[in-house]
Amino acid sequence: MSWADLWANPWVRAGVTLAAAVALAWLGRASLGFIVRRVAPRTNTDLDEIAARALQKPLVVTVLAVGISSAMDHLTVPPKLDFLVHGVLKTVAAIVWTIAVGRIGSAILQRVSGRAASSAVLQRRTLPVFDILFKVTLIGAAIYATFLAWHVDLTAWLASAGVLGIAIGFAAKDTLANLFAGIFILADGPYNVGDFIVLEDGLRGRVNSIGLRSTRIVTQDDIEITVPNATMGNTRIVNETGGPYVKQRIRVPVGVAYPSDPDQVRAVLLEAIVGIPQIAETPRPMVRFVAMGESALQFQLLVWVEHPSAREAVVDRVNDAVFKALRAANIEIPYNKLDVFVRQLVDKHED
Repeated sequence: MSWADLWANPWVRAGVTLAAAVALAWLGRASLGFIVRRVAPRTNTDLDEIAARALQKPLVVTVLAVGISSAMDHLTVPPKLDFLVHGVLKTVAAIVWTIAVGRIGSAILQRVSGRAASSAVLQRRTLPVFDILFKVTLIGAAIYATFLAWHVDLTAWLASAGVLGIAIGFAAKDTLANLFAGIFILADGPYNVGDFIVLEDGLRGRVNSIGLRSTRIVTQDDIEITVPNATMGNTRIVNETGGPYVKQRIRVPVGVAYPSDPDQVRAVLLEAIVGIPQIAETPRPMVRFVAMGESALQFQLLVWVEHPSAREAVVDRVNDAVFKALRAANIEIPYNKLDVFVRQLVDKHED
């Protein structure tokens, strides 16, 4: 039997086509493996290694799918079976390519955000927003490609999705409000994970996580509180960790009796807080004479703490040290006094 007669057999042509696809797939996988092992370690970035690893499986699947499809073209296959096989092959290809492109895209976004300037749109704090938008778009494209692989007309589906979207919007308006607020918080960055914040209602704590629906805050009592992002977006937030540095100034009011010498009070207060942990050496503590009150001379002891988390502990230690120092220096701490006169007893005494 001659080669021409052998090649005329459709099963032979299908087998050769499939074998060529397998060989080509193996060659492509080996080439990408060579890049991962030999070429990627010599470059200054790991993006080439990530891309090579992510593309190995999609490349093999795509070449094999094309080979199977070409092999079936040489055979007489029932239309239903042909439609089923081609639909499965395209669906598998769409899934593996979606995963690969998602990994590569996320890696690129992460590297770009890490090297971006402070004025750039894509930064580390805005990275989750772009990553989510990228993945949602990618998944939507994969779903669209899968429907096309099965020859599904999406016109009626898209029209129904518009009406359904309106209904879902009304039903889940609170969830959508939290979702959009979470995106704006991540993009605007009024606070970050680890910051100490104070809400308008007095809630104070460290930001533990920022999600698309809510923000979790751990208070000084070690209690985690979940606040919806819509609430966070509509309230006044004081970021104690914001500013040029983490240090925070606290004010401790001190009142002394009028006969006291202001210079002596200043010296006693500054001496009392020497050696208290968490009080910063720079800026240096200071004392201000703020007012002459109705029954006391009003001073403010101003100290800087190294971190907002130490605020309560430092206030406790400063108050304790100041009270003991004033008592040791015989400086009176006045307090309100109230004299009560009983009218009946006063009248009887006058008689």
